[in-house]
Amino acid sequence: MKVLFTTPVLEHPPAGGPQLRIENSIKALDRVCELHVVSRINCRNMGGPEAESYFTNLCRNFSYAPSCKWRSTNRYLRKAQTLFGEMTGMDVSRDAHFLLEMVDRLEIDAIWFGFGNISFPLIQAIRTARPKLQLVCDTDSVWSRFVLRELPYAGSERRRAAIERKGRQKETEERAWVKLCDVTTAVSEVDAEFYRSIGPNPERIRLFSNVIDLASYREVPPPPAGLKRPCMFLAGTFGHYNSPMDTAARWVLEEILPRVQEQIPDVHFYIVGKGSDRTLGHVSGPSVTVTGKLPSVLPYLCHADVSLVPLKFESGTRFKILEAAACGVPIVSTVLGAEGLPVVHGEHVLLADEPEQFAAAVVEMIRNKPMARQLAENCRNLVQRGYSVEHLGNEAHEILGALNK
Repeated sequence: MKVLFTTPVLEHPPAGGPQLRIENSIKALDRVCELHVVSRINCRNMGGPEAESYFTNLCRNFSYAPSCKWRSTNRYLRKAQTLFGEMTGMDVSRDAHFLLEMVDRLEIDAIWFGFGNISFPLIQAIRTARPKLQLVCDTDSVWSRFVLRELPYAGSERRRAAIERKGRQKETEERAWVKLCDVTTAVSEVDAEFYRSIGPNPERIRLFSNVIDLASYREVPPPPAGLKRPCMFLAGTFGHYNSPMDTAARWVLEEILPRVQEQIPDVHFYIVGKGSDRTLGHVSGPSVTVTGKLPSVLPYLCHADVSLVPLKFESGTRFKILEAAACGVPIVSTVLGAEGLPVVHGEHVLLADEPEQFAAAVVEMIRNKPMARQLAENCRNLVQRGYSVEHLGNEAHEILGALNK
């Protein structure tokens, strides 16, 4: 099959879970079809000429949609440009025309919308123009859940109202696209069941998992200069006070770290990832280091004593668990943090939702090295069996086979 893959999320090296998902999706699809990629993010914001060259080598053809050509590198200006494009409809109209011209010229069989759950207006425009063209809405999570799960943690009525409004709007879109698209993908059975429950054709819901390219984790980099151990590691995308990652980091700082320090006074907490220095930089001190965005998290992750997944709200499955497992690092997570992954408490990870139990699990992982190594090995074996790019290629093959029938 000839597949046109388009996405509003693309970066190399990948700076977080969303970028990892798209990169590995492209790798998997290129194994099973003639793949053409259209980026809706420009070269500068994608990572420059080296990133462009990297993605060009992963597909038959790589190009840019009209909407991304004049996007600023300044995140605030870029957000304003995007909002203006959405309000006027110009971006959607121009991108739809561009994609359909490629469909005709290259005789494309299907358009695959990477991060389709934030691409609904474009999906709608394409479907209106071409009712019989095969469309795949690829989702990284149930976005309405991602939004609405924050409600118990909202600090004001105004915030609650904003969450409700945004969440219900996304639910409306989800119900629409499962009808419009020939396939909607889900990263886990948990998400798939939701999409099946709101769509008229459950057979149109297919698994397309979050996976990692295990080859990227075989070489262990040296630790960063001055790494302090024993240490806890938390990585993600930060930058907004109410984000899942910022909320999780504050929970660890306020509730977990002091309890761990009572038993392990010299423990150090590393907070790593895009935006962390912007919203959490002020907490850096003798026991805490906030790094901001790094070229790679692996120098910190590979040498951590325990990786934390302390999420209170989100949706989808966590690259934090997959990456830590690939690196052989033991994991302590909340139950929601491990949602959608077949990990078992006490066999692959330690799970805890209450501060006392979570802190106790961290202490156990640091002090009980034989147990920590065994859990880490079990989790790595689990990832190797079912969360590789090869596995994702098999899922892609099944999806395209279903479209071909």
